[in-house]
Amino acid sequence: MPTRTARTAWNGTLEQGSGQVELTSSGVGTYFVSFPKRAADDADGTTSPEELIAAAHSSCYAMQLSALIGQAGGTPQSIEVRADVSLGPDRADSGFKLTGITLTVRAEVDGLDADAFQAAAQAAKAGCPVSKALAGVEITLDAQLES
Repeated sequence: MPTRTARTAWNGTLEQGSGQVELTSSGVGTYFVSFPKRAADDADGTTSPEELIAAAHSSCYAMQLSALIGQAGGTPQSIEVRADVSLGPDRADSGFKLTGITLTVRAEVDGLDADAFQAAAQAAKAGCPVSKALAGVEITLDAQLES
């Protein structure tokens, strides 16, 4: 399996500096980051590690769920996954940590009932490689089958 690469160039202090994150492997973009905007309610055109983790988690989960629906005998018509990643204080070291991840899933699936869909959704949460990598963070799941 391939290795994927991203690169960050940072200038200045944490409080006054900023950086650029480059998605090197794909070449699809370079994005601005700064700590003040990371900690603010309005990102104002910058991304953050939490947003990048949310992107990785939502896409990985969607792929895993699609595979498990197929293995259960269903056919996914559409899967929408939203990942909300929260940052908060870490009392252990006076720093910060990821305080939680909420996965919200809405899917249209042929050939599975609600119970089978829930089983696949929970299994995808446990089996997604990004979920496994983030095992130290509480991950909650709100998955609903839509018609």
